[in-house]
Amino acid sequence: MPAWIDTHVHLDEFIHHGGAAHADAERRRAAQAGVAHCVLPAVERANFAAVRALAERHGDSYALGIHPLFTRNAGDDDLAALEQELIQRADDPRLVAVGEIGLDYFDKTLDDARQQHLWREQLRLARRFDLPVIVHSRRSVDQILKGLRALPVRGGIAHAFNGSEQQARILIDMGFKLGFGGAATFDRAHQIRRLAASLPLESLVLETDAPDIPPHWLYVTAAEREAGVPPARNSPAELPRIGAAIAQLRGMPVDELAAASHANACAALPRLGALLAP
Repeated sequence: MPAWIDTHVHLDEFIHHGGAAHADAERRRAAQAGVAHCVLPAVERANFAAVRALAERHGDSYALGIHPLFTRNAGDDDLAALEQELIQRADDPRLVAVGEIGLDYFDKTLDDARQQHLWREQLRLARRFDLPVIVHSRRSVDQILKGLRALPVRGGIAHAFNGSEQQARILIDMGFKLGFGGAATFDRAHQIRRLAASLPLESLVLETDAPDIPPHWLYVTAAEREAGVPPARNSPAELPRIGAAIAQLRGMPVDELAAASHANACAALPRLGALLAP
């Protein structure tokens, strides 16, 4: 069975849905499906401890950062808390990145100056601690590139990438891998599927973003939701099937994609490579 790496899963969210036992059960189910490792990014100061504890309990890794959607109530005290965590965990081999950080211009209620400030300051922290970053770039890739040019970091992962091929190539040249997941399983996601099929194999990593971005076989339509069907929740256990769908897009064996994406994840996150080295 291929050993898959899910480079982006919010396992702590399953605690909110069904308690700690539910989160542990989802991780065990993923392991049984062939997911050998998960990277658990934080989204705010309040869940730094949770992602670290889950990573330790399941032999996974984690990242610490403030997600743009959580910048509404975040300020310099949160940055100071992040800095302190990075100092205290500097020798923790399971801390593999600063993330999830970035910019979000889909949500029009966010304060642009605030999220830009937090984005820049977190890039500075990544530079100071020589860590890669896990980047959120929803409708903001040009601004993300502007920030990375001003404050270069040691690469990382552009999570749930949905930009142009030109933007993808620039990020690759900057040392980034591009994350693809459930969105690539939808026939109507033409641009994402083109990129997943055509970008260099060494530039791709796989992710679920669970419990978000469900693949097409889990998706619940608006009409179904109105009829009382619960919203879909993705799971890291879906990663092998998502990987199989992307392998089909690329016309390559599933095992080869699993091996390549595993190697790419370790290259994007050097501490992960060291952690998983035999």
